[in-house]
Amino acid sequence: IKVIAILIFFIVGIFISAGVIGPQKIGFKYWHDPGAFADSINGVANTFVIAGTLYAGTEMVGITAGEADNPAKAVPRAIKQVFWRILIFYVGTMFFIGILIPYNDGRLLSKSSKTAQSPFTIALSDAGLSAGASLINAVIVVAVISAGNSSMYVSSRTILFMARNGKAPKFMGRVNKAGVPWVALLFSNLIACIAFLSVSKAAGAVYNALITLSGVATFIVWGTIELVHIRFRNGLKAQGQSVDDLAFKAMWYPYGTYAALAANIFLIFFQGYTAFLSPFSVSSFVINYILLPVFVILLLGYKFWKKTKWVKLEEMDIWTGRRDDIVPAYGDAMSKKSGMLHRAKRVVVG
Repeated sequence: IKVIAILIFFIVGIFISAGVIGPQKIGFKYWHDPGAFADSINGVANTFVIAGTLYAGTEMVGITAGEADNPAKAVPRAIKQVFWRILIFYVGTMFFIGILIPYNDGRLLSKSSKTAQSPFTIALSDAGLSAGASLINAVIVVAVISAGNSSMYVSSRTILFMARNGKAPKFMGRVNKAGVPWVALLFSNLIACIAFLSVSKAAGAVYNALITLSGVATFIVWGTIELVHIRFRNGLKAQGQSVDDLAFKAMWYPYGTYAALAANIFLIFFQGYTAFLSPFSVSSFVINYILLPVFVILLLGYKFWKKTKWVKLEEMDIWTGRRDDIVPAYGDAMSKKSGMLHRAKRVVVG
């Protein structure tokens, strides 16, 4: 539903921009007045955390792999789908919203606003498509439920793993007869209730704070993932293992991984530099950088509490838990149905 709705929006967006639908021809006039970028480089810096929040979730491919019937087949396919979906749907959506709505539209969310409209809704309403605006609101509700469901799945499984490995209280590792980690799921829902803060009078400010914290957390998580990936590949090399034994190999390694690590470190610090502009904003500084000391305290606290040691590359346990029974089927499974139409279907439908 979400994918079909976005594709239809792309088509309708072309007609609205060209003046076929709506009271006027828009073209690219909003790129000139008020401009394509709000507040120049400062606005770009502030949007990095929003982008980080929206792109968060792609890492769940690695988490769901443990419950997939055939990870060697499902994981590579899912990763490739994520790349194309981000390129087409995320970037495409930003493009059409950028040409259809000026960034200073009063109906968009701001720090002083209590509520706000979706840019999709604004674009369709301005074009006289009220029914389409109502439909897109329904799709947004479905999308939010889907995103929330995925988040609950990932967070509960992560807490389950942590509990069973001594990184969280043991009682959070309890599961029911169906294998559902109900304690971790309840805890995740309890923490998610913080979202209700956005219903307060300062909804815009609270929403921006939550988005910032989420975005910075995403940069930290992905920086850690890339560091672990580098260590993993170095461990393979140190132990004389071949990367050809892996069902999926990251593109452009090692340059792409090192570049991504550097980019995330840069974004962690760059996204909040506007707090240092005159006048200095204490609240913005705290919101933008509070997770850095929290991350360090949790990391060092666990290390000293558990008295863990840095694992040498030669001593890394690389293959424990690997399901060798499904690896041989990888090549045959990926070679079937590899035509252009099938690939397009996989990108759009999944």
